[in-house]
Amino acid sequence: MSEPTGVIPPHGGYRKLRSFQAAQVVYDATVVFCDRFVDRRSRTHDQMVQAARSGVQNIAEGSVASATSKKTELKLTGVARASLEELLLDYEDFLRQRGLKLWAKDDPRSQGVRQRYQSDQSDESDPSDPYGIRTAGPEIAANTLICLVNQASYLLARQLRSLEQAFLSGGGITERLYRERRSRRDGPQA
Repeated sequence: MSEPTGVIPPHGGYRKLRSFQAAQVVYDATVVFCDRFVDRRSRTHDQMVQAARSGVQNIAEGSVASATSKKTELKLTGVARASLEELLLDYEDFLRQRGLKLWAKDDPRSQGVRQRYQSDQSDESDPSDPYGIRTAGPEIAANTLICLVNQASYLLARQLRSLEQAFLSGGGITERLYRERRSRRDGPQA
């Protein structure tokens, strides 16, 4: 990572983050899933949609906050990941409570979802529902979403490690302000 220019470094740009894009797919698909398979009046419906939304919103908020607080960025990125973990448990509960099968990580169907996600070869016949959640049965829909949540969570874990390394090497705004103030006070060194 290059040294930031000025005291307030470039920030935002969250729409380009793969973690944001993955979380957004999860959010959109969760709304469809919940509307199809979870009673709209139930607390679970609201909780699942809000957990998926929290994943997306916290990535965006953390990215924008990064300009003045790396600590806040790290915290909100962690909150995004925790929200997706909550959502993951809801999908697992859905399957277990209905006697449906949870696909293993090495199940060919799980691998197929991951490969399709990683190569961006989702079903383009319906861009608003690229993984077919509107037409899939409950077991396929829930397992597909579990795979997608795991992808988003994996990307957020990598992002957190990267943010940690950037903070350790470059510091936060307090350190940058101190270095800049000291540099201006001390003037050019001979």
